[in-house]
Amino acid sequence: MKKENVVQTKSYEFALLCIKLYQKLTKEQQEYVLSKQILKSGTSIGANIEEAIGGQSTRDFLSKMAISYKETRETHYWLRLLRDSNYITDQESMYLINKCEELLKIIGSIQKTTKLKIRNS
Repeated sequence: MKKENVVQTKSYEFALLCIKLYQKLTKEQQEYVLSKQILKSGTSIGANIEEAIGGQSTRDFLSKMAISYKETRETHYWLRLLRDSNYITDQESMYLINKCEELLKIIGSIQKTTKLKIRNS
């Protein structure tokens, strides 16, 4: 039985949340610029994690995880911007920002562990 990959699962679930947020923003708020940004960066996190998992080498894995980390930081930025411009409520933003920060911690930890593995090999 295959062990669950936590970062893969959490990034996929987060991507779904970003898609729902995009749908809400475009339908209810008629907001198309920021919503497109959150859709792109929020779904890119998991896509890059998938690429990392299928990486050809440890360095390739690390490179894709670094991209995923940057996409997560970007998503964090867009969420704060949406909150501060009153497109989403404080409650909505808190939930999504917490999920985003959780991903940042997990991906950051994976990067540190992988860098150590490279140094020690």
